Amino acid sequence: MANKKKKLRQDYQNMQGEKKQGSYSWLIIIALIFTTMMYLQEWQNAETVNWDDFIKYVKSNQVESIEIGETSISGKFNKSGLANRDPKATDAFTVDYKQDVVGKRLVELLEESGTKWKFSKERPWLWNLVLGTLLPTVLLVGFFYFMFARNIRNGAGGMLMSFGRSRHRLQGKDKVKITFKDVAGIDEAKDEVAEIIEFLKSPKKFQRLGGRIPRGVLLIGPPGCGKTLLAKAIAGEAQVPFYSISGSDFVEMFVGVGASRVRDLFKQAKENSPCIIFIDEIDAIGRKRGPGFAGGGHDEREQTLNAILVEMDGFETDDQVIMVAATNRSDILDSALTRPGRFDRQVVVPLPDLKGRMEILKIHAQKIKLSPDANMEKLARGTPMFSGADLAAIINEAALAATMSNKDYVETADLEEARDKVRWGKAKKSKVIDEQDKRITAYHEAGHTIVQFLSKNADPLHKVSIIPRGPMGGATFALPEKDRMYFTKKYCMALMQVCFGGLIAEKLFFDDISSGSQSDIKQATGIAKEMVLAWGMGAELGPINYDTDYNHDAYFIGTGPEYSQKTAELIDKEVDGLIKEAYSVAEKLIGENKDQLDRIAKALIKYETLDSSDVDLIIQGGELNKLTVAELLTAEQAKNDQPPAKRPDRIS
Repeated sequence: MANKKKKLRQDYQNMQGEKKQGSYSWLIIIALIFTTMMYLQEWQNAETVNWDDFIKYVKSNQVESIEIGETSISGKFNKSGLANRDPKATDAFTVDYKQDVVGKRLVELLEESGTKWKFSKERPWLWNLVLGTLLPTVLLVGFFYFMFARNIRNGAGGMLMSFGRSRHRLQGKDKVKITFKDVAGIDEAKDEVAEIIEFLKSPKKFQRLGGRIPRGVLLIGPPGCGKTLLAKAIAGEAQVPFYSISGSDFVEMFVGVGASRVRDLFKQAKENSPCIIFIDEIDAIGRKRGPGFAGGGHDEREQTLNAILVEMDGFETDDQVIMVAATNRSDILDSALTRPGRFDRQVVVPLPDLKGRMEILKIHAQKIKLSPDANMEKLARGTPMFSGADLAAIINEAALAATMSNKDYVETADLEEARDKVRWGKAKKSKVIDEQDKRITAYHEAGHTIVQFLSKNADPLHKVSIIPRGPMGGATFALPEKDRMYFTKKYCMALMQVCFGGLIAEKLFFDDISSGSQSDIKQATGIAKEMVLAWGMGAELGPINYDTDYNHDAYFIGTGPEYSQKTAELIDKEVDGLIKEAYSVAEKLIGENKDQLDRIAKALIKYETLDSSDVDLIIQGGELNKLTVAELLTAEQAKNDQPPAKRPDRIS
């Protein structure tokens, strides 16, 4: 162990020495170039004067010093000489003369004027040529060669050719720590990729009967459902290297770079097989090709796609390189990419169901201090259509909120608040709301609440609040008893009835309506259109699909609906009939329970938030007896103002 530490220390010192040596080399090169450029600048800026002017300058004592060589005369002007010249002119000059005119007379003239002079040994013409012309050229060429030589060590072609190298991130088999234990809620997807892991562990087992493992696995699912996590788990279970790259990393401003990076990636993967290549968001380069796609055959993205198609088709049965890709837009992928022989298997990674959400929450809850009375099942029921990423965010937000409240554990209240924050935004408890706006919001949410609570086909009520959250002034939350695979017509009608509850309550109690029903109307209209256009729930149109979003290719947009004007009018009539029917049922239900709605609204004004048990008590005619919001804030402030309790000494 001591020898190993000594060796590591020595390697570190050597590395530091190399860094210092490299920095010194840079300083020497920069200083040499700077000195040469200064010399050249001075040499090139020297003024050339003729012989007569030179004699005149010497006689008028404008020359400070003279250096007489065998073939040249150079000198410098003094202050008086510079005063009579251009301020930007240099003080150095050379004399344009013939050598036969220089003699003893020049020396006598310099001595009479008191000018300093001396003879200098003339440099040979070859030296002047080297110093004046060749040396700067050699230095510049050497500098660029040094730059390129350093980049050549990082790969063939140096700095310029490195554009064609793959920008993947490689994780060795020892660094991939994620396994199937870290993946929950997608058991079917895990089962589908299990044989991929078995092949990477023992490929000869599959070759015994002549079977061929899928060359590519395409993971399809909405964002945040765990596609990338599943790919890492495959590599972690198989204990093989994991090449990870995004689809956008292939495309560059230089034409042909994407295809070059594809070839480089597959070359390195084959050299390190068995391994996994993972391309995230493959739709960035795998879009459909066709006449509607701008760019034609010379488009950079299309060349990159062609390179991927060729490399995947060139896989041998013994390559032991598995291609895994992820996308949430499988509908726009090119058919050549998804055909058998390339991406043989398409694994759907759906949003987790109730059981899956429970398992995901338990995995993330292991990282925090959770209160023993925390109800994870209730949280899982209250998060339908939440992805794994959403559930992870809920646990993290709950931990942060409990920390800010100086709690020792994460409680159920923190989890529910985190859920509402992730889905609808942070509660704006400090926002000052006008009293009339508060009453309108209370009666609006009470209308939703009474319909949600009394409707047989709607989801059970969870809680209602008039605390602003995100863009909403208030909200009514449902708690589904189960995950729904299908939407029945009765359930859709109940959803629309709940949507119109707020609008009807405003009209009943204020004889007016507000813009707060905008999102409710939009949601109800969308449900009605889906029922008629896509789900075949229209009474007259019947089971015919009129939804244009599913009848056109992604590249041919704006072609218009594929039905007549008469059918369009019938669709409008069907949608209008469903909405009016839902509105009528909700209006009747609220009219029969007007007094209960009024009591719920007044309780909301007082307490701001009511749960399902509070609403049940009010509808049954009971009276609420709990702390108001102001009393809760006062109690919380008093709790924070108390000094912390002194902990007893630990007894050993």
